[in-house]
Amino acid sequence: MRPYHRLRIAVHYPARPVGPIPRVISLGVCCMVFVSLSACSATSTTARSSSAPATSPPTVAPTSAPTASTPATDPRQQTVPSTPGVPSAPGLITEPDQGMTPIYSLIQSPTRTLDMSMYELVDTRAESLLAADAGRGVSVRVILDHRYETSHNQPAYSYLVSHGVHVQWAPPSFSAFHVKMICVDDSTCSVMTLNLTSRYYATTRDFAVSDSTPADVTSMEQTFTADFDSSSIIPPNGTDLVWSPGSTGTLTSLIGSATSELLIYNEEMSDPAIVSSLASAARRGVAVRVVMTDQTSWHPEFSTLTTAGVQVRLFHGETPVYIHAKMVWVDGKEDFIGSENFSQASLTRNRELGIVLTDPAILSAIHHTFDADFAGAAPWGT
Repeated sequence: MRPYHRLRIAVHYPARPVGPIPRVISLGVCCMVFVSLSACSATSTTARSSSAPATSPPTVAPTSAPTASTPATDPRQQTVPSTPGVPSAPGLITEPDQGMTPIYSLIQSPTRTLDMSMYELVDTRAESLLAADAGRGVSVRVILDHRYETSHNQPAYSYLVSHGVHVQWAPPSFSAFHVKMICVDDSTCSVMTLNLTSRYYATTRDFAVSDSTPADVTSMEQTFTADFDSSSIIPPNGTDLVWSPGSTGTLTSLIGSATSELLIYNEEMSDPAIVSSLASAARRGVAVRVVMTDQTSWHPEFSTLTTAGVQVRLFHGETPVYIHAKMVWVDGKEDFIGSENFSQASLTRNRELGIVLTDPAILSAIHHTFDADFAGAAPWGT
């Protein structure tokens, strides 16, 4: 997440040391989609007015829904163009390179049901597509974060409710509702590291993957329904899902299983157990590489990691990309992608969702993207 989110979260957790740029509860999984890029086409829908700007105050909600139309020049109606030559694999979307068309196509695809969990929804095209689904008789349910993103989610909330979408604020039992997930027709779910926040699409590294494994889909739908109803549930793990609260052990075990190579994307780096596991892997001879966007808040952890032999490389700001993905790639055999950031809040108090992938084509494509980002980032301390 960007600086205005960091500010709000730092205020919420006063026990944490606040650096020049406070820390953020980030997102992180991947968005799963079966729609191939070549087959995807986004049907145009009626545009509508802009939602709250990025500079909106943290908890001030508008008093009325947006109007029903938006000028054609609204930049949030524009789809990020696909980039030729980006390695791809069935079921994987790499952002920003592949653009939003596959995700918009997934939103347009249901014939019966669509369930969406989203930390932040500020994308008028996505909102219009959800409204169009409801308008043609699809049962559409949406859960939005209400702890940190009320002011940014309120316009979408109001618009969707006024167009027949069933919308709930996330249960207050979580520190943040940070899941990014779309399930369609009880058959396919998309687990994502990205929020549907169009102002970030063009400059943010994120992933999405498609999952149609019956046990996983059942787990995601059961957990969604419980969260929608504000009911208590211990989410089933399905075959390869990683849920928070309670994901620390799964992720440290995954890191601990590495024997040769670990690749890490994340937006945050503060959880002591994760930092210790990465440092231990490097000390036992695993080649550990980390790519992030620099924040001074993580410099003590970067120092610990590099002292242990981890290679940490950083981007700065939004150029060429902001690292928002959350990933743990292990030995070319397994790859976690999800919404979990490496913070205690994300792993132990937020609702988060990730998945462990084993498909060789997906692992190879992600390795290629990581290598390119690693080559373009600067070593920490330079």
